[in-house]
Amino acid sequence: MQYKLITLDIDGTLINSEGIITDETAKAIWRCRDAGVVVTISTGRPIQGVRNFIEELGLDAPIITYNGAMIVDAVTGDILSEQGMMRQDAENVLRLGLERDTTVIAWSDNKLYVNKINGHVDSYKKLSGEEPVVFTDITDIVGRGVTKIIWIDDVDRIEAWKKGIKDMVNDSVTYCTSQPHFLEFFSSSVSKAAALEFIGRRLGIRREEMIAIGDGYNDLSMIEYAGLGVAMGNAADGVKAKADYVTASNDENGVAKVIYRFVLKNEN
Repeated sequence: MQYKLITLDIDGTLINSEGIITDETAKAIWRCRDAGVVVTISTGRPIQGVRNFIEELGLDAPIITYNGAMIVDAVTGDILSEQGMMRQDAENVLRLGLERDTTVIAWSDNKLYVNKINGHVDSYKKLSGEEPVVFTDITDIVGRGVTKIIWIDDVDRIEAWKKGIKDMVNDSVTYCTSQPHFLEFFSSSVSKAAALEFIGRRLGIRREEMIAIGDGYNDLSMIEYAGLGVAMGNAADGVKAKADYVTASNDENGVAKVIYRFVLKNEN
């Protein structure tokens, strides 16, 4: 198969545990683009948290942000597609988070709203590239429109809530862990797979001609959708089980290894 598009998750995939793109991975991506293959990013981050990677890699394709809730033109910054949460769903998830006294993050109009400032928020601010604003009124946030919500807490608490949340939210809400201590909520019409389908239609690329690489449960939909779904070596076992191929970890240039094996055919 001649692949025409490769999409990359960021955290745990494109960047290593030190938060950087290694020289080997960057070189492989540039060679991939020089060969005419579209390279894009598919992440739970907002566009602000992706800009430096777009510039570093010279990307010019549509970028998938907020797990697919927003697709942004890498060059112009124009929003190509956007799907937020239903008002009642957002209000319910925010209320449930506050009741549990967890760290609650809400993205609205590409702005970062939080219920409190703490270490979790300080770390998330570095990922997102956006200054947090503390909210005190749920109805005010919901009235602005909510793209997605995140609960951040200890892994054990997140896992317990993940198991019990099904009966507390509507079917119109999708939830998953993007990182072990992140429980993310967004519209059930949103997924990285749906975003890939949108991009495929726009660029005239079939799913069989796509490679998707990720490590988290929020990457599962695109891993299952793409012609070649790849899990990183550091991915959760449940993600690896659904992948067509498991590469090396993000600290072992796993993305580069996929590019050389399946796109450049070992021309390294």
